Amino acid sequence: MSSLYFTSLNSGSNGNCYYIGNDEEAVLIDAGLSCRETEKRMYRLGLSMKKVKAIFISHEHGDHIRGLEVLSRKHQLPVYISLATLQHSGLQLDANLVRPLVAGTTILIGALLINAFLKNHDAADPHSFTVENSATCIGVFTDIGKVCDNLSTHFKRCHAAFLEANYDEVMLQNGRYPYHLKNRIRGGRGHLSNKEALDLFIACRPAYMSHLLLSHLSADNNHPDLVRNLFMEQSNGTHIVVASRYQETPVYTVCGSSLPSAVTSQPLGQLALF
Repeated sequence: MSSLYFTSLNSGSNGNCYYIGNDEEAVLIDAGLSCRETEKRMYRLGLSMKKVKAIFISHEHGDHIRGLEVLSRKHQLPVYISLATLQHSGLQLDANLVRPLVAGTTILIGALLINAFLKNHDAADPHSFTVENSATCIGVFTDIGKVCDNLSTHFKRCHAAFLEANYDEVMLQNGRYPYHLKNRIRGGRGHLSNKEALDLFIACRPAYMSHLLLSHLSADNNHPDLVRNLFMEQSNGTHIVVASRYQETPVYTVCGSSLPSAVTSQPLGQLALF
């Protein structure tokens, strides 16, 4: 039971959904694909919706919630979502399936422990997550405007992680986006650049991190080969994968032999981030 299985069903501005589980149960982080497409991709991977016990929502942007209403209703899946995120989302969820999500609170789903913590992003109440058991920890760290103490502290505990590497700074600067959108992306509450993600990886990568899935790549301001090569030069044995915005990744397995003690997340306002 110490092994965890994980895959990206899709990662990008066109839809985000990540699967993490063990032999008995699993959770989805975000539901940005349609219900049908989520089911189709899981079927191709040999994953069963019957093992999925809950959906966790990071924030209210459409590429993270687009398929949530139908997916939750059809499969009667509880949705862990913060009150502010729910209020700003426009979602019509079954009230009996809504569960509170509060930063710093650990939620138990079978043998899985899910921790939510605050991050920098231009949403009402955005969260990142770790999913773990007694020996293994996997992080989901996307849609992050800048690295904070919460992110670096949790990253240091992960045996595997989904880490945003959204844009190359030169490609963004020279690209077709209007100036205000470029500033939104790189302004501290948008997305992580390749360099910012790599700096975090170099500074905080634990020796036992076996997999890093580079996630939420921009279609216009990044390229899979560029960011893959950048990280491969610093991988030190960590398996580097680019999570596609067009298809699912394979299912990866990670099994840790030990896990550092759980950490306590802090409100962003107490971290002197800005």
